[in-house]
Amino acid sequence: MSPDDQAKELALETEELTHTKSVRLQKTKNAYNKMEWAGAFGDIGTLIPFVVAYITIVKIEPLGLLFMFGICLLAAGFYYRTPLPVQPMKAIGAAAIAGGISPAALFGSGITTGIFWFFAGATGAIRPIAKLATKPVVRGIMLGLGLSFMVDGVNRMKTTPVLAGIALVVTYLLLTNPKIPAMFMLLVIGVVSAVIMNPQLISELAKIHIGFKLPVFSLPMITWNDIIVGTLLFTLPQIPLTLGNAVIAIVAENNELFPDRQVTEKKIAISQGIMNLVSPLFGGIPMCHGAGGMAGHVRFGARTGGALVILGGILVFIALFFSDSVAIIFKIFPNAILGVILFFAGSELAIVVKDIGDKKVDFYVMLIVAAFAMWNMGVAFLVGVILDNSLRRGWIKI
Repeated sequence: MSPDDQAKELALETEELTHTKSVRLQKTKNAYNKMEWAGAFGDIGTLIPFVVAYITIVKIEPLGLLFMFGICLLAAGFYYRTPLPVQPMKAIGAAAIAGGISPAALFGSGITTGIFWFFAGATGAIRPIAKLATKPVVRGIMLGLGLSFMVDGVNRMKTTPVLAGIALVVTYLLLTNPKIPAMFMLLVIGVVSAVIMNPQLISELAKIHIGFKLPVFSLPMITWNDIIVGTLLFTLPQIPLTLGNAVIAIVAENNELFPDRQVTEKKIAISQGIMNLVSPLFGGIPMCHGAGGMAGHVRFGARTGGALVILGGILVFIALFFSDSVAIIFKIFPNAILGVILFFAGSELAIVVKDIGDKKVDFYVMLIVAAFAMWNMGVAFLVGVILDNSLRRGWIKI
């Protein structure tokens, strides 16, 4: 081959490589089409109940809570460019709601949670732990979490079974319809049914008023006692759940669904650390990247971080202009409709386990882990690692 021919071939290869990179970059851009808008609401089944409980029971100010939640969603959407969700930390949320703890102690737990996950990621300590999670263990966690969502969804649907039945049928009929996203019809059904079931809601909605406010810097209200109480009661019990659901499972889910936009356990740990270090400073709650949230966003149409940007923008707007009316606004989402959303999010997450293969040992480990995961993610991870290693080394047989 002559030098000229070699030069031409090199030029062609360079042009092809440049084109490939260009196409790849185009694929990673956020979209803001109607499917991203529909997918943006795919995680409200967990968001709304926790937000309402935090506001009404724990007495968290809606302004700081929603503002920081929205900011974290915006940051995640722009940075990851996948529907990698931001969710309330469930163990902390459940404990706070049940224990009648003060907002300051909750903020204290957020700070220590942020410190833990930031250093776990930054020092690389998360890597050896994550390596223990073999495929059967990861799939078991995802199956257990998915089934938990589905069970929670069914329990919510039982509150208004007729409405839930109609919503289920409509969702199934429109689930793959590109012209009419299922989520839009769900929201319409939810609003109409909320007004029909509670006619006084119209007069309540009329009380919504605009009032611009900015979040208040919350650090001065946090004492050392709040930090100690928050760490012991909230931070420590949350760590195992976050490890299983919001680190190991979300990394596996994201990388399988979006191989061109992969993440690592280290990156996710640091991300959660930063979120929780900043959030409490302005009245925000502890947050994580839960795997169930991504399943919900994807199930209803999201394929990029645009869905997170849309939801984050809406929450920031509500926080800044309608924070005094949040409790009224969220009444337009009946519990049964939230249950349908949770049900479909759970099924989307659980079906990922279809690639587990036909090895009896792998399937067995997955089922055992899933059963424990429906109770406690940390215990499920520990049981799965011990059981999987014992079976592989021949210490036990099934």
